[in-house]
Amino acid sequence: MEYLVIKWLHILSATLLFGTGLGSAFYKWRADRSGNTHAIYITNRNVVLADWLFTTPTVLIQPITGFWLLHLLGLSVLEPWVMLSLILFISAGLCWLFVVYLQIKMRDIAYKTIPTKKALPLHYQQLAKIWFWLGIPAFTAIIMVYALMVIKPTFASTFISTFTTTVAPMLVVTN
Repeated sequence: MEYLVIKWLHILSATLLFGTGLGSAFYKWRADRSGNTHAIYITNRNVVLADWLFTTPTVLIQPITGFWLLHLLGLSVLEPWVMLSLILFISAGLCWLFVVYLQIKMRDIAYKTIPTKKALPLHYQQLAKIWFWLGIPAFTAIIMVYALMVIKPTFASTFISTFTTTVAPMLVVTN
């Protein structure tokens, strides 16, 4: 029973993490493209709020439940798929921390621009480009973590099999 509860929490928090990230990115990107400063402000405000309400808890829950599942299954953190998952998760998290900082800055810029009835300054556009491009490695890393969670039992054996059949023979020195 304990395993099923922890696994369910792990999957649910992974779903919330992915869904909040993808949904927030879509709505922010669409609002930015609209040019409507008020809509951009409201969307940025809600994206920042969604990060605090949904993303932050899931970023904390994922490693806790992940390590707990490893313990329950008797698996080592040194398993290749676990190590790669952790590296990818941490990489996505580092991107996300910077993205949250950018979202707060963009929210504040949009808020200050509303009363002027002017277009958003170039600085906002520059931050939005950085925000967009940081999303690509973060999104890719999370997709890869999902894949590793699904194929975990075969990852190490597939890697070893591929290495021994393709790379290892090339390393053998023949006379």
